[in-house]
Amino acid sequence: MTRRILLSAGLAATAGLMVMAETLPAQAQVRAFVTNERDHTMSVVDLDSLKVIETVKTGRRPRGITASPDGKLIYVAASDDNRVEVYDSKTFKLVKTLRSGPDPELFVLAPSGNPLYIANEDDNMVTAVNVENNELVAEIPVGVEPEGMGVSPDGKYLVNTSETTNMAHVIDTATNEVIENILVDSRPRVAQFNHDGTQLWVSAEVGGTVAVIDPKDKWKIIKKIGFEIPGVNKDAIQPVGIRITKDGSKAFVALGPANRVAIVDTKTLEVEKYLLVGQRVWQLGFTPDEKLILSTNGNSNDVSIIDVGAEKVTKSVAVGRSPWGVVMVP
Repeated sequence: MTRRILLSAGLAATAGLMVMAETLPAQAQVRAFVTNERDHTMSVVDLDSLKVIETVKTGRRPRGITASPDGKLIYVAASDDNRVEVYDSKTFKLVKTLRSGPDPELFVLAPSGNPLYIANEDDNMVTAVNVENNELVAEIPVGVEPEGMGVSPDGKYLVNTSETTNMAHVIDTATNEVIENILVDSRPRVAQFNHDGTQLWVSAEVGGTVAVIDPKDKWKIIKKIGFEIPGVNKDAIQPVGIRITKDGSKAFVALGPANRVAIVDTKTLEVEKYLLVGQRVWQLGFTPDEKLILSTNGNSNDVSIIDVGAEKVTKSVAVGRSPWGVVMVP
């Protein structure tokens, strides 16, 4: 009798565990969204299988890409169609389009998710658009060929880089006016704040440097970081995309035709390591847990997957032609 009771109790417990297992939420599936500039498409990469699971037709020449704070929407700059396209991150369907001004390239959402600040390369303007009703919030004159867009964690400051003026323009988001112009090296591409807002990093593609700026000290340049790679011509080292870990300890910098991603210690501002990736590495994006960072490699038509903890490239995944931007959501 005792054995039967124990057996029954064991079966009941097992059944209970099975029921609990069935009711537990599934693990979030992280997907990477990659814009392919020459194919006019967006590749959706499943990061579990490391395969492209969907190729979405977009507007012409998709470049900049970002996600809403809740990860439900994907924003794509269709540069040659002069619009921003908004996709559902689960169904991959086009939800709506937003005005953008001419030739949108890079953009950034306010930390709240609204408005969207867009660099319009052809008219030397930053356009702010309300993503809910598609109304124009502001048009802000900046330098020649605006591209990079960064916003401070508190949303108070917007920074645009102008490629031909060689400046980073600091904009007060309360007034939508430029309050500071910072001269950096030639052809600045990307502006990126760290997560506590104590540093602003600006890459200069032709100048070959990254300027680290102190927003708390009158936007002064703390240091210009240079890069040297044995066997690689100096002219091929062209910093573009920048991503900084949430804990503020490491910065990853895409170095263009050098086919490398640099890992920089944000305290010492020294380069610690170079990782060999695909050809003409352009932009970078973290997974939500920051265990991986992906690089878009425009000439080899793939993305490289980097293990952040191990600081090594683990795999490459073929996507469309000239992958440009990348963002990842669960």
